[in-house]
Amino acid sequence: MLYTAYEMQRAWLSSASAWATVGAEMLANPALPMGYLGMGPRMASALEVFAHASAPYGKPDFGIEAVIVDGNAFSVTETRVMTKPFGDLLHFFRDDLPKDAPKLLIVAPMSGHYATLLRGTVERMVESCEVYITDWADAKLVPQSAGKFDLDDYIDYLIEFMEHIGPDAHMMAVCQPSVPAFAATAIMNRDTHPCAPKTLTMMGGPIDTRESPTTVNDLAMKRPIAWFRETVIATVPMTYRGAGRKVYPGFLQLAGFMSMNLGSHMLSHYEMFKHLNKGDDAKSRDSAQATKDFYDEYRSVCDMTAEFYLQTVEEVFQKHSIPNGTFVHRGKVVDLHEITDTAILAIEGERDDISGLGQTKAALKLADKLSDKKKRYYMAEGAGHYGIFNGSKWRDKVAPTVEEFIAEHG
Repeated sequence: MLYTAYEMQRAWLSSASAWATVGAEMLANPALPMGYLGMGPRMASALEVFAHASAPYGKPDFGIEAVIVDGNAFSVTETRVMTKPFGDLLHFFRDDLPKDAPKLLIVAPMSGHYATLLRGTVERMVESCEVYITDWADAKLVPQSAGKFDLDDYIDYLIEFMEHIGPDAHMMAVCQPSVPAFAATAIMNRDTHPCAPKTLTMMGGPIDTRESPTTVNDLAMKRPIAWFRETVIATVPMTYRGAGRKVYPGFLQLAGFMSMNLGSHMLSHYEMFKHLNKGDDAKSRDSAQATKDFYDEYRSVCDMTAEFYLQTVEEVFQKHSIPNGTFVHRGKVVDLHEITDTAILAIEGERDDISGLGQTKAALKLADKLSDKKKRYYMAEGAGHYGIFNGSKWRDKVAPTVEEFIAEHG
Protein backbone atom coordinates (compact mmCIF):
# COMPACT_ATOMS: atom_id res chain seq x y z
CA MET A 1 0.00 0.00 0.00
CA LEU A 2 2.82 2.41 0.86
CA TYR A 3 4.45 2.18 -2.57
CA THR A 4 1.09 2.25 -4.37
CA ALA A 5 0.06 5.41 -2.51
CA TYR A 6 3.37 7.03 -3.40
CA GLU A 7 2.99 6.14 -7.07
CA MET A 8 -0.50 7.68 -7.13
CA GLN A 9 0.83 10.86 -5.54
CA ARG A 10 3.80 10.95 -7.94
CA ALA A 11 1.49 10.62 -10.94
CA TRP A 12 -0.68 13.48 -9.68
CA LEU A 13 2.31 15.72 -8.92
CA SER A 14 3.84 14.95 -12.31
CA SER A 15 0.72 16.27 -14.01
CA ALA A 16 0.57 19.27 -11.68
CA SER A 17 4.23 20.01 -12.42
CA ALA A 18 3.59 19.93 -16.17
CA TRP A 19 0.65 22.32 -15.85
CA ALA A 20 2.67 24.63 -13.59
CA THR A 21 5.45 24.72 -16.20
CA VAL A 22 2.93 25.69 -18.88
CA GLY A 23 1.47 28.37 -16.63
CA ALA A 24 4.89 29.81 -15.79
CA GLU A 25 5.86 30.01 -19.45
CA MET A 26 2.58 31.74 -20.35
CA LEU A 27 2.86 34.29 -17.54
CA ALA A 28 6.48 35.05 -18.43
CA ASN A 29 5.80 35.35 -22.17
CA PRO A 30 6.39 38.99 -23.24
CA ALA A 31 3.85 38.54 -26.02
CA LEU A 32 1.06 38.20 -23.45
CA PRO A 33 -0.27 41.11 -21.34
CA MET A 34 0.14 39.25 -18.02
CA GLY A 35 3.90 39.45 -18.42
CA TYR A 36 3.74 43.24 -17.96
CA LEU A 37 1.55 43.25 -14.87
CA GLY A 38 3.04 43.32 -11.39
CA MET A 39 1.69 39.93 -10.33
CA GLY A 40 2.52 38.19 -13.60
CA PRO A 41 6.28 37.69 -13.06
CA ARG A 42 5.74 36.76 -9.40
CA MET A 43 3.14 34.16 -10.25
CA ALA A 44 5.42 32.81 -13.00
CA SER A 45 8.31 32.49 -10.53
CA ALA A 46 6.10 30.77 -7.96
CA LEU A 47 4.80 28.31 -10.53
CA GLU A 48 8.35 27.61 -11.72
CA VAL A 49 9.46 26.81 -8.17
CA PHE A 50 6.46 24.51 -7.69
CA ALA A 51 7.04 22.81 -11.06
CA HIS A 52 10.66 22.12 -10.17
CA ALA A 53 9.83 20.88 -6.65
CA SER A 54 7.12 18.48 -7.85
CA ALA A 55 8.73 17.16 -11.04
CA PRO A 56 9.68 13.47 -11.23
CA TYR A 57 13.41 12.72 -11.29
CA GLY A 58 15.21 9.84 -12.97
CA LYS A 59 18.81 8.71 -12.82
CA PRO A 60 21.13 11.62 -13.70
CA ASP A 61 24.20 11.36 -15.93
CA PHE A 62 27.70 12.13 -14.71
CA GLY A 63 28.23 14.36 -17.74
CA ILE A 64 31.94 14.92 -17.07
CA GLU A 65 33.30 15.80 -20.49
CA ALA A 66 36.49 17.65 -19.55
CA VAL A 67 38.58 18.86 -16.61
CA ILE A 68 40.97 21.76 -16.21
CA VAL A 69 44.50 20.89 -15.04
CA ASP A 70 47.13 23.64 -14.74
CA GLY A 71 45.02 25.89 -16.92
CA ASN A 72 44.63 23.33 -19.70
CA ALA A 73 41.44 21.49 -20.64
CA PHE A 74 41.59 17.70 -20.99
CA SER A 75 38.72 15.58 -22.27
CA VAL A 76 37.40 12.79 -20.03
CA THR A 77 36.20 9.39 -21.23
CA GLU A 78 33.55 7.48 -19.27
CA THR A 79 33.30 3.70 -19.77
CA ARG A 80 31.23 0.97 -18.15
CA VAL A 81 33.85 -1.74 -17.60
CA MET A 82 31.97 -4.24 -15.45
CA THR A 83 28.26 -5.05 -15.17
CA LYS A 84 26.58 -6.92 -12.34
CA PRO A 85 22.90 -7.20 -11.30
CA PHE A 86 23.10 -4.79 -8.36
CA GLY A 87 25.86 -2.48 -9.51
CA ASP A 88 28.28 -1.67 -12.31
CA LEU A 89 31.84 -0.41 -12.35
CA LEU A 90 32.44 2.84 -14.23
CA HIS A 91 35.83 4.05 -15.41
CA PHE A 92 36.84 7.70 -15.91
CA PHE A 93 40.06 8.53 -17.70
CA ARG A 94 41.34 11.93 -18.81
CA ASP A 95 43.56 12.61 -21.81
CA ASP A 96 47.31 12.86 -21.20
CA LEU A 97 47.10 11.31 -17.76
CA PRO A 98 50.63 10.14 -16.80
CA LYS A 99 51.18 6.40 -17.27
CA ASP A 100 52.12 6.00 -13.61
CA ALA A 101 49.00 7.79 -12.36
CA PRO A 102 47.37 5.98 -9.42
CA LYS A 103 44.23 3.90 -9.91
CA LEU A 104 41.45 4.83 -7.50
CA LEU A 105 38.17 3.05 -6.75
CA ILE A 106 35.58 5.46 -5.33
CA VAL A 107 32.91 3.56 -3.43
CA ALA A 108 29.66 5.48 -3.71
CA PRO A 109 27.06 5.18 -0.96
CA MET A 110 24.09 2.89 -1.38
CA SER A 111 21.88 5.14 0.69
CA GLY A 112 19.05 6.28 -1.53
CA HIS A 113 21.01 8.49 -3.92
CA TYR A 114 22.72 7.56 -7.17
CA ALA A 115 26.49 7.53 -7.59
CA THR A 116 26.19 10.83 -9.46
CA LEU A 117 25.91 12.50 -6.05
CA LEU A 118 29.72 12.13 -6.17
CA ARG A 119 30.05 13.88 -9.53
CA GLY A 120 32.22 16.59 -7.96
CA THR A 121 34.33 13.93 -6.23
CA VAL A 122 35.01 12.12 -9.50
CA GLU A 123 35.61 15.35 -11.40
CA ARG A 124 38.28 16.47 -8.95
CA MET A 125 40.07 13.12 -8.57
CA VAL A 126 40.17 12.38 -12.31
CA GLU A 127 42.55 15.33 -12.59
CA SER A 128 45.31 13.19 -11.06
CA CYS A 129 44.00 9.61 -10.94
CA GLU A 130 42.56 6.89 -13.14
CA VAL A 131 39.16 6.81 -11.46
CA TYR A 132 36.69 3.96 -11.05
CA ILE A 133 33.38 4.29 -9.24
CA THR A 134 30.65 1.91 -8.09
CA ASP A 135 27.38 2.61 -9.88
CA TRP A 136 24.79 0.93 -7.67
CA ALA A 137 21.50 -0.18 -9.23
CA ASP A 138 18.03 0.97 -8.25
CA ALA A 139 16.67 -2.12 -6.45
CA LYS A 140 13.16 -1.68 -7.87
CA LEU A 141 14.61 -2.25 -11.33
CA VAL A 142 16.42 -5.51 -10.46
CA PRO A 143 14.27 -8.61 -11.13
CA GLN A 144 13.73 -10.99 -8.24
CA SER A 145 15.47 -13.68 -10.29
CA ALA A 146 18.76 -11.85 -9.56
CA GLY A 147 18.47 -12.93 -5.94
CA LYS A 148 19.18 -10.96 -2.79
CA PHE A 149 21.75 -8.28 -2.04
CA ASP A 150 23.00 -7.67 1.51
CA LEU A 151 26.19 -6.50 3.23
CA ASP A 152 27.95 -9.78 2.42
CA ASP A 153 27.22 -9.25 -1.27
CA TYR A 154 28.29 -5.61 -1.06
CA ILE A 155 31.68 -6.63 0.31
CA ASP A 156 32.03 -9.32 -2.38
CA TYR A 157 31.30 -6.73 -5.06
CA LEU A 158 34.05 -4.45 -3.73
CA ILE A 159 36.57 -7.29 -3.76
CA GLU A 160 35.57 -8.22 -7.33
CA PHE A 161 35.87 -4.61 -8.44
CA MET A 162 39.35 -4.35 -6.91
CA GLU A 163 40.34 -7.57 -8.67
CA HIS A 164 39.13 -6.11 -11.98
CA ILE A 165 41.16 -2.93 -11.45
CA GLY A 166 44.25 -4.92 -10.52
CA PRO A 167 47.16 -4.62 -8.08
CA ASP A 168 48.44 -1.36 -6.57
CA ALA A 169 45.07 0.40 -6.68
CA HIS A 170 43.58 2.62 -3.99
CA MET A 171 40.09 2.75 -2.47
CA MET A 172 38.06 5.71 -1.22
CA ALA A 173 34.71 5.20 0.53
CA VAL A 174 32.30 8.09 1.00
CA CYS A 175 29.98 7.91 4.02
CA GLN A 176 27.99 4.64 4.46
CA PRO A 177 30.31 2.35 2.41
CA SER A 178 33.16 3.05 4.81
CA VAL A 179 31.94 0.03 6.80
CA PRO A 180 31.94 -2.56 3.95
CA ALA A 181 35.11 -1.02 2.47
CA PHE A 182 36.83 -1.34 5.87
CA ALA A 183 35.67 -4.96 6.10
CA ALA A 184 36.74 -5.76 2.52
CA THR A 185 40.18 -4.28 3.24
CA ALA A 186 40.55 -6.48 6.35
CA ILE A 187 39.53 -9.58 4.41
CA MET A 188 41.95 -8.87 1.55
CA ASN A 189 44.77 -8.15 4.00
CA ARG A 190 44.02 -11.39 5.83
CA ASP A 191 44.19 -13.34 2.59
CA THR A 192 47.31 -11.44 1.41
CA HIS A 193 45.29 -10.67 -1.70
CA PRO A 194 47.44 -9.23 -4.51
CA CYS A 195 44.73 -6.67 -5.27
CA ALA A 196 44.30 -5.41 -1.71
CA PRO A 197 44.15 -1.58 -1.76
CA LYS A 198 47.39 0.28 -1.18
CA THR A 199 45.42 2.92 0.70
CA LEU A 200 41.90 3.16 2.08
CA THR A 201 40.39 6.62 2.53
CA MET A 202 37.17 6.78 4.56
CA MET A 203 35.20 10.01 4.50
CA GLY A 204 32.40 10.72 6.95
CA GLY A 205 31.79 7.02 7.57
CA PRO A 206 29.81 5.46 10.46
CA ILE A 207 32.56 3.18 11.74
CA ASP A 208 31.60 3.70 15.40
CA THR A 209 28.31 5.57 15.74
CA ARG A 210 28.65 5.72 19.52
CA GLU A 211 31.05 8.62 18.98
CA SER A 212 29.22 11.99 18.77
CA PRO A 213 25.85 10.42 17.88
CA THR A 214 23.71 12.42 15.44
CA THR A 215 19.98 12.53 14.74
CA VAL A 216 20.43 9.70 12.24
CA ASN A 217 22.14 7.54 14.87
CA ASP A 218 19.51 8.34 17.51
CA LEU A 219 16.66 7.33 15.21
CA ALA A 220 18.30 3.98 14.47
CA MET A 221 18.81 3.30 18.18
CA LYS A 222 15.35 4.30 19.39
CA ARG A 223 13.46 1.68 17.38
CA PRO A 224 13.86 -2.12 17.38
CA ILE A 225 14.77 -3.71 14.04
CA ALA A 226 11.24 -5.16 13.86
CA TRP A 227 9.86 -1.61 13.71
CA PHE A 228 11.99 -0.81 10.65
CA ARG A 229 10.98 -4.08 9.01
CA GLU A 230 7.27 -3.43 9.55
CA THR A 231 7.21 0.34 8.98
CA VAL A 232 9.63 1.38 6.23
CA ILE A 233 9.96 -1.75 4.09
CA ALA A 234 7.70 -1.83 1.02
CA THR A 235 7.02 -4.16 -1.90
CA VAL A 236 7.89 -2.98 -5.41
CA PRO A 237 4.68 -2.65 -7.48
CA MET A 238 4.03 -4.46 -10.74
CA THR A 239 4.98 -1.44 -12.88
CA TYR A 240 8.72 -2.06 -12.29
CA ARG A 241 11.09 -4.86 -13.31
CA GLY A 242 11.75 -5.66 -9.66
CA ALA A 243 8.06 -6.27 -8.95
CA GLY A 244 7.57 -8.17 -5.70
CA ARG A 245 11.03 -7.34 -4.28
CA LYS A 246 11.13 -6.01 -0.72
CA VAL A 247 12.88 -2.63 -0.59
CA TYR A 248 13.54 0.44 1.48
CA PRO A 249 12.16 3.05 -0.93
CA GLY A 250 14.32 5.99 -1.92
CA PHE A 251 11.42 8.38 -1.43
CA LEU A 252 11.33 7.51 2.29
CA GLN A 253 15.06 8.11 2.59
CA LEU A 254 14.66 11.49 0.87
CA ALA A 255 11.74 12.42 3.13
CA GLY A 256 13.88 11.61 6.16
CA PHE A 257 16.80 13.75 5.01
CA MET A 258 14.51 16.63 4.00
CA SER A 259 12.74 16.61 7.37
CA MET A 260 16.09 16.80 9.23
CA ASN A 261 16.72 20.27 7.76
CA LEU A 262 13.24 21.28 6.59
CA GLY A 263 13.73 24.93 7.46
CA SER A 264 16.87 25.29 5.35
CA HIS A 265 15.25 23.49 2.40
CA MET A 266 12.24 25.82 2.56
CA LEU A 267 14.53 28.83 2.76
CA SER A 268 16.50 27.58 -0.27
CA HIS A 269 13.31 27.41 -2.33
CA TYR A 270 12.23 30.85 -1.13
CA GLU A 271 15.61 32.25 -2.15
CA MET A 272 15.21 30.55 -5.53
CA PHE A 273 11.82 32.24 -5.91
CA LYS A 274 13.36 35.65 -5.15
CA HIS A 275 16.20 35.08 -7.62
CA LEU A 276 13.79 33.99 -10.34
CA ASN A 277 11.63 37.02 -9.66
CA LYS A 278 14.55 39.37 -10.39
CA GLY A 279 14.64 37.93 -13.90
CA ASP A 280 17.13 40.14 -15.73
CA ASP A 281 19.84 39.93 -13.07
CA ALA A 282 22.46 37.45 -14.38
CA LYS A 283 23.77 36.75 -10.87
CA SER A 284 20.26 35.95 -9.66
CA ARG A 285 19.63 33.65 -12.61
CA ASP A 286 22.88 31.80 -11.88
CA SER A 287 21.97 31.46 -8.19
CA ALA A 288 18.52 30.11 -9.06
CA GLN A 289 20.04 27.64 -11.51
CA ALA A 290 22.60 26.48 -8.93
CA THR A 291 19.75 25.72 -6.51
CA LYS A 292 17.88 23.86 -9.25
CA ASP A 293 20.96 21.81 -10.12
CA PHE A 294 21.49 20.84 -6.48
CA TYR A 295 17.90 19.68 -5.99
CA ASP A 296 17.87 17.89 -9.35
CA GLU A 297 20.56 15.66 -7.89
CA TYR A 298 19.31 15.63 -4.32
CA ARG A 299 15.80 14.50 -5.28
CA SER A 300 17.00 11.79 -7.64
CA VAL A 301 16.62 8.76 -5.42
CA CYS A 302 16.64 4.98 -5.76
CA ASP A 303 15.57 2.01 -3.65
CA MET A 304 17.73 -0.29 -1.54
CA THR A 305 17.07 -3.98 -1.02
CA ALA A 306 15.35 -4.62 2.30
CA GLU A 307 17.98 -7.11 3.43
CA PHE A 308 20.85 -4.65 2.86
CA TYR A 309 19.08 -1.79 4.61
CA LEU A 310 17.94 -3.82 7.64
CA GLN A 311 21.33 -5.49 8.06
CA THR A 312 23.06 -2.09 7.92
CA VAL A 313 20.74 -0.60 10.55
CA GLU A 314 21.19 -3.59 12.84
CA GLU A 315 24.92 -4.25 12.46
CA VAL A 316 26.22 -0.68 12.09
CA PHE A 317 23.86 1.46 14.17
CA GLN A 318 22.39 -0.93 16.77
CA LYS A 319 24.89 -3.70 17.47
CA HIS A 320 28.01 -1.66 16.59
CA SER A 321 29.46 -4.86 15.19
CA ILE A 322 32.54 -3.29 13.61
CA PRO A 323 33.96 -1.61 16.76
CA ASN A 324 32.82 -4.54 18.91
CA GLY A 325 34.71 -7.02 16.71
CA THR A 326 31.62 -9.12 15.97
CA PHE A 327 31.01 -8.19 12.31
CA VAL A 328 30.67 -11.35 10.23
CA HIS A 329 31.18 -11.90 6.50
CA ARG A 330 30.17 -15.24 4.97
CA GLY A 331 30.20 -16.92 8.38
CA LYS A 332 33.64 -15.61 9.44
CA VAL A 333 34.31 -12.79 11.88
CA VAL A 334 36.05 -9.88 10.16
CA ASP A 335 39.25 -9.33 12.13
CA LEU A 336 40.40 -5.71 11.79
CA HIS A 337 43.71 -6.67 13.40
CA GLU A 338 44.52 -8.30 10.05
CA ILE A 339 44.98 -4.88 8.41
CA THR A 340 48.74 -4.55 8.33
CA ASP A 341 49.53 -3.41 4.79
CA THR A 342 46.82 -0.99 3.62
CA ALA A 343 47.44 2.60 4.74
CA ILE A 344 44.33 4.30 6.17
CA LEU A 345 43.21 7.93 5.94
CA ALA A 346 40.17 8.98 8.00
CA ILE A 347 38.48 12.24 6.99
CA GLU A 348 35.71 14.01 8.91
CA GLY A 349 33.82 17.27 8.56
CA GLU A 350 33.80 19.61 11.53
CA ARG A 351 30.06 20.30 11.09
CA ASP A 352 28.94 16.89 9.87
CA ASP A 353 25.39 16.30 11.13
CA ILE A 354 25.13 12.77 9.67
CA SER A 355 28.39 11.10 10.77
CA GLY A 356 29.59 12.91 13.89
CA LEU A 357 33.18 13.71 14.76
CA GLY A 358 35.09 10.65 15.89
CA GLN A 359 32.94 8.07 14.09
CA THR A 360 35.36 7.69 11.16
CA LYS A 361 38.48 8.40 13.20
CA ALA A 362 37.62 5.30 15.27
CA ALA A 363 38.89 3.16 12.37
CA LEU A 364 42.48 4.22 13.10
CA LYS A 365 42.27 2.82 16.62
CA LEU A 366 40.53 -0.38 15.50
CA ALA A 367 43.31 -1.17 13.00
CA ASP A 368 45.74 -1.48 15.91
CA LYS A 369 48.26 -3.73 14.12
CA LEU A 370 48.80 -1.15 11.39
CA SER A 371 51.90 1.01 11.74
CA ASP A 372 51.23 4.58 12.86
CA LYS A 373 53.19 5.69 9.82
CA LYS A 374 50.38 4.29 7.68
CA LYS A 375 47.61 6.11 9.54
CA ARG A 376 46.42 9.67 9.09
CA TYR A 377 43.49 11.76 10.30
CA TYR A 378 42.17 14.93 8.70
CA MET A 379 39.33 17.14 9.89
CA ALA A 380 37.91 19.55 7.32
CA GLU A 381 37.27 22.76 9.24
CA GLY A 382 33.86 24.28 8.67
CA ALA A 383 32.73 21.44 6.39
CA GLY A 384 29.41 19.66 6.74
CA HIS A 385 28.71 16.15 5.53
CA TYR A 386 28.48 17.03 1.84
CA GLY A 387 31.31 19.54 2.07
CA ILE A 388 33.92 16.83 2.58
CA PHE A 389 33.33 15.38 -0.92
CA ASN A 390 31.77 18.26 -2.88
CA GLY A 391 32.32 21.99 -3.20
CA SER A 392 35.23 24.34 -2.61
CA LYS A 393 36.43 22.80 0.68
CA TRP A 394 36.58 19.41 -1.02
CA ARG A 395 38.43 20.72 -4.06
CA ASP A 396 40.88 23.00 -2.27
CA LYS A 397 41.52 21.25 1.05
CA VAL A 398 40.29 17.66 1.23
CA ALA A 399 41.21 16.39 -2.25
CA PRO A 400 44.85 17.56 -2.03
CA THR A 401 45.10 15.71 1.29
CA VAL A 402 43.83 12.51 -0.37
CA GLU A 403 46.23 12.95 -3.31
CA GLU A 404 49.16 13.51 -0.97
CA PHE A 405 48.29 10.40 1.06
CA ILE A 406 47.96 8.26 -2.09
CA ALA A 407 51.31 9.51 -3.39
CA GLU A 408 53.00 8.85 -0.04
CA HIS A 409 51.79 5.25 0.17
CA GLY A 410 51.50 4.35 -3.51
